[in-house]
Amino acid sequence: MKFQHIFSWAVLLGTGSCHTIFTSLVTEGVGVGVRVPTYDGPITNVASNDIACNGGPNPTKSTTQILDVAAGSTVKAIWRHTLTSSGSDVVDPSHKGPVMAYMKKVTNAATDLGYGAGWFKIQEAGLSASGKWAVDDLIAAQGQQSITIPACIAPGQYLLRAEVIALHGAGSSGGAQFYMECAQINVTGGTAAKTPATVSLPGAYKANDPGILVSIYGNLKSYVIPGPAVFTC
Repeated sequence: MKFQHIFSWAVLLGTGSCHTIFTSLVTEGVGVGVRVPTYDGPITNVASNDIACNGGPNPTKSTTQILDVAAGSTVKAIWRHTLTSSGSDVVDPSHKGPVMAYMKKVTNAATDLGYGAGWFKIQEAGLSASGKWAVDDLIAAQGQQSITIPACIAPGQYLLRAEVIALHGAGSSGGAQFYMECAQINVTGGTAAKTPATVSLPGAYKANDPGILVSIYGNLKSYVIPGPAVFTC
């Protein structure tokens, strides 16, 4: 079952210590084309296979649905503090950190396990020159994260991974909290003019990366967003 590319994404946040879950599409309901976890906790081990599409302590449910998305179009990921929260309750403001999106070309988006090689980053935002975090901007936008699908990639099936890293506890090793799920998409109309350089998940992040092992308290002037550079056409 496939759906047309004009839609908004819901990234809904679960209960308990302000955890987050990317769980549904606004127009289609919970779990439609998204591998929904049964628990809303974070991943904290960057060497775990679960860093790709969640799982492990937060088991995910498979779905056969794949969502049609046009290359060059923009989809909106909607973040919420709980499954029933409104746009005025996105995430606890203490959960400062970056917001990112990745893609991976796959043969079958419904069955690919996610972890391993093939990932490329298509969006990132971290700490602005004015000292505002991407999570602050996400809250100000009532939880809407706009993600543009590159126009120059090949058509076909992909995993689309939305991610927030909460850094409120990142001053100690293993303290950063990674929240992500994978959506299953079919990209239409891509020109295949460029082939992205890719990284592995796990592998792209190290526990001692300056953007993962970092104290955000005090007078932090700059921040290095983890992972590869953003792919551009």
